[in-house]
Amino acid sequence: MKTTAKLALLIVILIVLSPLGLLLPALLKAGPAWGEWGVGELQALIGYVPRGLEKLSAIWDAPMVGYVCKGWSQKGILHLSAGYIISAVTGIGIVAAITIVLGKLLSGKK
Repeated sequence: MKTTAKLALLIVILIVLSPLGLLLPALLKAGPAWGEWGVGELQALIGYVPRGLEKLSAIWDAPMVGYVCKGWSQKGILHLSAGYIISAVTGIGIVAAITIVLGKLLSGKK
C-alpha cells in the first residue's frame, strides 16, 4: 500500500471517529474542549473577558457553530454526528486545497 493511500485511509478513519467529540465529553462529564470557549464561557471560567477578545468576538461567527448546521442541534445524535463529519470533511478539503495550491506556486509547476 502506497504512503498516500495509507494517509488517505487514516484521514477517513479520523473523519469517521470525529463524532467521538460529542460522546466522550458527555460520558466523562467534561466541559467544553480547552480553548473553544465562547465569551460567556470565558466569563464564567475566569470572571472577566479581555477587552480585545470581546471586540474580536463580534467580528467573526463560525460558519458551523458547535459543528452543526443551523437547526440540527435539537434533532438528535445522528444529526450532530453528521455535522461533525461535514465539518471534518470541509476542514480537510480547505487545508488540502491550500496545500496543493501553495505547493504548485512554490515549486513553480503549473
